[in-house]
Amino acid sequence: MLDTLVAPRLNEASRELPGVGKRVSILGVPLGFGQSMAGVDLGPSAMRVAGIIQSIGELGYEVQDLGDLPIERPHSLPSEGEKLKYLSTIHAACERLATQVEQVVDADEFPITIGGDHSIAIGSLAGVVKAFRKRDQRLGLIYFDAHADMNTPDTSPSGNIHGMPLAALLGFGAPELVNLGGFAPKFDPKLCAHVGGREIDPGERELIRKLGMRFFTIREIDERGLGSCMDEAIATAGQGSGGYAVTFDVDALDPRDAPGSGTLVRGGLSYREAHLAMEKIAEAGGMRSLEMVEINTALDVNNRTAELGVELILSALGKTIL
Repeated sequence: MLDTLVAPRLNEASRELPGVGKRVSILGVPLGFGQSMAGVDLGPSAMRVAGIIQSIGELGYEVQDLGDLPIERPHSLPSEGEKLKYLSTIHAACERLATQVEQVVDADEFPITIGGDHSIAIGSLAGVVKAFRKRDQRLGLIYFDAHADMNTPDTSPSGNIHGMPLAALLGFGAPELVNLGGFAPKFDPKLCAHVGGREIDPGERELIRKLGMRFFTIREIDERGLGSCMDEAIATAGQGSGGYAVTFDVDALDPRDAPGSGTLVRGGLSYREAHLAMEKIAEAGGMRSLEMVEINTALDVNNRTAELGVELILSALGKTIL
């Protein structure tokens, strides 16, 4: 574990910096077993190379780098047709992650989790929610992704757990994942907003309709505009008494801007739309945790996707043009 602390640069303009008086802890989770393509485990390192620590410090925040969560390698490969690939490895990592994130929140610090594949959301969000449960507060959720991530072992075409985190957080799927942290579900679907969906499996579509959860697909974003959709997404998640968590899969972005993802789907959020979304989240003021996942260094071009991930985190933390 690293013990890097970046103190904010205070000067005559420090009162205008959004992070003055606030503490951020960054935790890398180099977990890649939730999907099937090598390279995503190096995402945390790529974001550090892109300057995430220093850049957040320049916004006035006191930044602590907690290093990377240790990930145990599995002892065997999954069998053909397995519906929960690397379950024990992912479950163990998410349990440790939940505990560490809970401790960060308990210390009145803002947790930023950098992955790794999206299966880590099962642990990171469990930790945030558990910390706020102790305060008798419920959290909402804003979930950016090209995919629904609402498969269960029965509906998953691949058995890859990175396609299951949102279902598990809502109480559906493998008991080991659903009950992680000792309670379930983690979120009320009425307090959740999914943004950017454009590739949804049949089983996921059925669960979405059953729950009545708010999904802002790319078509709706095209028709209404991202600004209007984000206002509604924030209002939906903001019904939680404690605010809301935000998790962002880079495949929500258009591949032309973010080539470094193993699950690319054409026609995603543009560079400008993504920044607008994060700026609106910053302005609303209800975000209680932030996560950036699925940056695949083997597929990225000159670290572009990692750099964009850092930029979006800065916008969510209050960086503005003026």
